[in-house]
Amino acid sequence: MAGDAHDRTEQPTPRRLEEARKKGQVPRSPELSAAAVVLMAGAGLHFLGRYMGGQLTGIMRAGLSLSREQSLDETLAMAGFSASMSHALLACLPLLGLTALAALAAPMAIGGWNLSPGVLAPDFTRLNPASGFGRMFSTRSAVDLGKAFAKFLVVAVIATLVIKHKSLELMGLGSEPIGSGLAHAATLTGNALLLLAAGLGLIAAIDVPWQLYQHTKNLKMTRDEVRQELRESDGSPEMKGRIRKAQQDAARRKMMHEVPKADVVVTNPTHFAVALRYDDKRMRAPIVVAKGQDLIAARIREIATEHSVPIFEAPPLARVLYRNVDLGGEVPTSLYQSVAQVLTYIYQLKTAKRHGMAPPSPPTLDPNIESTKH
Repeated sequence: MAGDAHDRTEQPTPRRLEEARKKGQVPRSPELSAAAVVLMAGAGLHFLGRYMGGQLTGIMRAGLSLSREQSLDETLAMAGFSASMSHALLACLPLLGLTALAALAAPMAIGGWNLSPGVLAPDFTRLNPASGFGRMFSTRSAVDLGKAFAKFLVVAVIATLVIKHKSLELMGLGSEPIGSGLAHAATLTGNALLLLAAGLGLIAAIDVPWQLYQHTKNLKMTRDEVRQELRESDGSPEMKGRIRKAQQDAARRKMMHEVPKADVVVTNPTHFAVALRYDDKRMRAPIVVAKGQDLIAARIREIATEHSVPIFEAPPLARVLYRNVDLGGEVPTSLYQSVAQVLTYIYQLKTAKRHGMAPPSPPTLDPNIESTKH
């Protein structure tokens, strides 16, 4: 939470780092990847330029040396074109392989490879214009703007230097034979890319520590969180059981305090009750702030009524939410549509009451929601 950021003074524990990695939160430096790819491309053109130039020259000559029969026969022309494309791909394959290797190896230097299916889930906050404006004027955006301006300066300076010092060679390319001209052009391009990689490497040298610092800062913990983690990892089974029971009681009391802040309470209508809250500025998806069955469900409905929190009867949805979503957890993607229908109806109902309009019709939810895998 932003409000207690000043209390997060402790370095993240290994457990906290591992949990963040599972969620796809690892340090990344796009500048390091860009520098690595440009470096490998420049080195490849510098050392393989003559080979590639010779191969491409041969392909060009073969493609332009067509007999009358080949020119008039569509089948032969297409076969020749396919053969030329295959040879061109093979000629460029070493360079493509080097750049692909650089793109795969660069993340290993900071954060390593990380496959996290959770990051593929839709993020509702990206649809909120207010959140978008907030990101535009954040510290991260300012740093990104500075890096973009630095890259522009690097490219401009290197381009100016190359044109200034290699202008005679560049102008002389047109008078060289095709084979040597292509090889010479590839070498010049490779040298320019090597210079560009050196400039991007300087930016990456600044960006990598910054990304590591930001990653650690975002995962810092409060002292209470560190102590809580130690209590969960240490102690006898009996002590853990007592701690777990105390935590459950505290969570239940805290849960009841969260009910007045909910947007809606979905009920069974008597056996289950699940309170949902959604803040598009802070949450990626709606979360369950309270849930219970029987007596606890009755207490949740009672508190909701006292604080004018809307109650929506949807037995299948209430049962699925109660059984599949932990307290404080996000609604799974399989329930996004049904929950969105309920929240939209609640928002429309509030608007209608505020303006003295006729209430909207309740939504019709998926009747087979319980049979869907969540």
